Amino acid sequence: MKLSVSLTVNGKPVSADVESRTLLVDFLRDRLRLTGTHVGCDTAQCGACTVLVDGKAAKACNILAIQMRGRDITTIEGLAANGTLHPMQAAFKQHHGLQCGFCTPGMVMTAVGLAAENSKPTEAQVREALDGNFCRCTGYHNIVKSVQAGIAMMQEEVTS
Repeated sequence: MKLSVSLTVNGKPVSADVESRTLLVDFLRDRLRLTGTHVGCDTAQCGACTVLVDGKAAKACNILAIQMRGRDITTIEGLAANGTLHPMQAAFKQHHGLQCGFCTPGMVMTAVGLAAENSKPTEAQVREALDGNFCRCTGYHNIVKSVQAGIAMMQEEVTS
């Protein structure tokens, strides 16, 4: 059964007919071709599919697209503006917060969601926020440093 869904994705209104069982991650990747939202586990364990739903981090493999009616979704593709990296993306680049890059979009989106809730998280709070995001390449040290630097950069933008 097809159902109509209208939502905003990366600042643009989107409307489509979807099967009732279509997951948000599949809608974003297959229908909208926003492939930065990765599918890692299909069980909401790894965090590779993390997006922002109304500014809060959420795992897109665990949400039906139809549940997003009227909601505002931001994917990794929606962070950069006019060819300029978002401060969190720039911090991950500057502080070597990635290796293979598979988990990076989910890590970045989780970090941006954390920044919206806590403008000065401790290292322990950053680690707790990242708890549902797996990286198989790093020891998380540079990821945590990247998140802290990214939040600081985001705060600098707000105060300037």
